[in-house]
Amino acid sequence: MEKKYLDLIDDYKDEMIKTLQELLAIKSVAGEPAADAPFGKGVEEAFEYMLKKAKAEGFDTENIDHYGGHIEFGGFLLDEKGEIAGTSEEIMGILGHLDVVPEGKDWDFDPYGGEISEDRIYGRGAIDDKGPTVAAFYAMKALKDAGIVPEKKVRLILGLDEETGWKGMDYYLKRVKHPDFGFTPDGEFPAIHGEKGILIFDIVKKLSKTPANAKGIKLRSMTGGNAANMVADHARSVIKFDSYDAIREKVSEFKKTTGYQINAKGIGKNLEITTLGVSSHGARPEKGLNAVSVLMKFFGELSFDNEELGDFIQFYNEHIGFELCGDSLGCGLEDEPSGKLILNVGMVKIDDESASLTINIRYPVTMNEEQVYGALLPVINKYNMGIVKKGHQPPIYLPKDDPMICTLMDVYKEHTGDVNCEPLVIGGGTYARAVKNTVAFGADFPGEPELAHQKNEYITITNLVKCAKIFADAIFRLADGQKRAEAK
Repeated sequence: MEKKYLDLIDDYKDEMIKTLQELLAIKSVAGEPAADAPFGKGVEEAFEYMLKKAKAEGFDTENIDHYGGHIEFGGFLLDEKGEIAGTSEEIMGILGHLDVVPEGKDWDFDPYGGEISEDRIYGRGAIDDKGPTVAAFYAMKALKDAGIVPEKKVRLILGLDEETGWKGMDYYLKRVKHPDFGFTPDGEFPAIHGEKGILIFDIVKKLSKTPANAKGIKLRSMTGGNAANMVADHARSVIKFDSYDAIREKVSEFKKTTGYQINAKGIGKNLEITTLGVSSHGARPEKGLNAVSVLMKFFGELSFDNEELGDFIQFYNEHIGFELCGDSLGCGLEDEPSGKLILNVGMVKIDDESASLTINIRYPVTMNEEQVYGALLPVINKYNMGIVKKGHQPPIYLPKDDPMICTLMDVYKEHTGDVNCEPLVIGGGTYARAVKNTVAFGADFPGEPELAHQKNEYITITNLVKCAKIFADAIFRLADGQKRAEAK
């Protein structure tokens, strides 16, 4: 069958750009709940924009109490003459999202301007995930306008709080028939056939009151990091001691020998010691530098007045340190499909009463939560510490030879010429976890910079069009595209 729909995507290029620019202009960061806007007015405005556009193009749409919705077409069986002969209830889902993270600082372009420069459309959400969602919409439009009638219903699901907890997706899925299979354009090409399990938990140690005659440095407080799923890029401590000059000398020597960013300054009768690292996503901690680990390494050279605090620091340096795979913690698990476990220290908090670490682990796809905790608890118990479980997302995994994975890979290879690529397993989490038989497919291409959540986020116009064509072919093949008689 002639793929007229691919030519139509070229024809829609300017319209696609305009749609994305208008969508980027809507600041859809999570905000205060309002009437008919549970995730804030900006998110609701972006949602209504897409539903209105879809209705104008003749798609069926659904708004589930403003918590989420979808755009849909197809689901018809055609006879040999190309006439409608029945309906199908099988659904192919495409799960995008319209909410974005806050823009942050130091942009060179208006984060909500949709400005174009050298083939790039700049804006918060350009690649995560407004651009890919727009590409999927125009893939559907091109198929429909070319007279293609998918045997399966094709449903573009519009998520509204992917960045802040998935409450909307949970609400939506409890009230609609789930897709039978599909993809989310919120990951990487060529295709993601597995996502590691995600654990978030605290390691907590209670600290006894320090004896009045105890010798050594008193740690008044320590904090670091902002979120479990981010490498801590800063850490701060406040200490008290008789001789700050000696500690300042140690700071200078540590800085000189390690090259780490560490500084000390007086605050009243106390001394503040801070470290700086490099932020990165908790799924890719190797791209960052953990400031908590830097400060703990320095603390390992000092003597504190609380023995239990000293044990906690020793535990950190001996069993976590700068390791990213959990080996020294006892949970260095690994499997063939997905490789090694990933460990990130997201936050630390120490005061007079307790010391705690917030840990984010991405564990191999063939394993489970119990195996991870069972592996690390012997070390935790050795130091008289406890675990507070805070979150868990089980892994998802489809074999490389799964028919859907094979189809997605074939489509990608045909459109890119990258015939030697292999499907991936990632540590990140996408909407693919929300629906069975769903995987991430695009929209980041291999070798390109990671722009999601970064300043100057963009998608190239070239890739926007390429994504739409890839998605259109994937939909055509997976949803069993047919041609109406009148479209011949």
